[in-house]
Amino acid sequence: MGETYKRSQDRNGVMMAETQKRPNIVLVLADNLGWGELGCYGGGALRGAPTPRIDALSEEGLKCLNFNVESDCVPTRSALMTGRHPIRTGALQSVPAGLPQGIHPWERTLPQVLQDAGYATGMFGKWHLGDREGRYPHQRGFDEWYGIPRTTNETLFTQSPGFDSSVVDVPQVMEGFGGQPAKNVAEYDLAKRRLIDSELTAKSIDFMRRHTNGDKPFFLYVPLTHLHFPTLAHPEFAGKSGVGEFADSMMEMDHRVGELIDAVNELGIRDDTLFIFASDNGPEFRRPWRGTAGPWSGTYHTAMEGGLRVPLIVRWPGHIEKAGVSDDIVHVTDLFTTLIEAAGGSLPNDRPIDGVNQLDWWTGQTENSAREGFLFYIKTELRAVKWRHWKLHFVFESEPNSGTKHLETPWLFNTKRDPKEETDAAMEDGWVRGPMRKMMIAFEKSLKTHPPIPSGAPDEFKPLHSK
Repeated sequence: MGETYKRSQDRNGVMMAETQKRPNIVLVLADNLGWGELGCYGGGALRGAPTPRIDALSEEGLKCLNFNVESDCVPTRSALMTGRHPIRTGALQSVPAGLPQGIHPWERTLPQVLQDAGYATGMFGKWHLGDREGRYPHQRGFDEWYGIPRTTNETLFTQSPGFDSSVVDVPQVMEGFGGQPAKNVAEYDLAKRRLIDSELTAKSIDFMRRHTNGDKPFFLYVPLTHLHFPTLAHPEFAGKSGVGEFADSMMEMDHRVGELIDAVNELGIRDDTLFIFASDNGPEFRRPWRGTAGPWSGTYHTAMEGGLRVPLIVRWPGHIEKAGVSDDIVHVTDLFTTLIEAAGGSLPNDRPIDGVNQLDWWTGQTENSAREGFLFYIKTELRAVKWRHWKLHFVFESEPNSGTKHLETPWLFNTKRDPKEETDAAMEDGWVRGPMRKMMIAFEKSLKTHPPIPSGAPDEFKPLHSK
């Protein structure tokens, strides 16, 4: 599987080189899964859908209570793939099919870096980071991929009255292999929507089988389509919950994650595999598909805690302690940096990387997260700053499309005392504006030194600071 070297100190403080296997990496990403949906985060049976497999996973590793993402699908997925905030990459929002979207070819992606580190790479699921030649997953670092280039609500299009395939392309399930053009495999309609996650899981398991005991470790990225609307479960799960399609879909999602876990165990690579489960953003706000963020207020497309916080569970037997629970801050960009460190890869050194390395914390070598806070933008607007257990809102919007309130005096919330973000704590906790201001100044300086890629920039665009 290959080896990497890690520096450590003996009891006398002498530096030594330790040899360890580079792990396989399995990263499963749910779609629109809110903080409060899973049993291990206070939901599960209370939501009409027990999630025993993911709950059990949380007992085998580290459960993070303060894992933070970007505002919606495209910004979060771009941050995961680049380790950079969307304000830098220009991947600011989800846009309709046919418009320039996703991450610019200049960006170095997580699978590209892992390929360079000697990993086999596969992706099976939702991409949403480019839907034309040059921007498909197999052209951005994955040896192979199967899934959807954009998103799942498109399955509603073809059965909508008045849909005209002569003026707009029918949504497709696609596949691609390195060095070959992408090709359409099937129409992505409502019938296919019910089947897609079972297919993604089966192909993911096949990928692991083919690469187990090979000469390379592997990186498997499985961005599932559940719980994105329409929440239509596989026929085997349709009606199983007894309380509706949303709960049916949750039960299927839990089952699919369980199938992936079982495959890792049955292939004999459990101890050699870093297994991660997370969500891309907070819960859906549209009814009847609205989810829950548990104790937090808000949904995705807001700067409320319910929009920022989502589940993150990390398992690596022998390296990460079982049944760990932490409320320390983690950000989605940190996954980029941390996984590259675990793989023995090298970070890009010609651009700012916003992710911080959490590997020492995950493996118990340090007590706390390496991150104390971050800035949160929606598109190009700074909405809020988080630092430790405080949140400073500059623009307040509790529900998407409810109208933004640009605050003359920013509101400050203590998320420990006030998880719903209801009571301004500026008078008693105003001192925290000091470290927050330092974060803001440093980030603004970085943006001036390294100007962001404009949203929708053509493929030939080169940043001013690029080498």
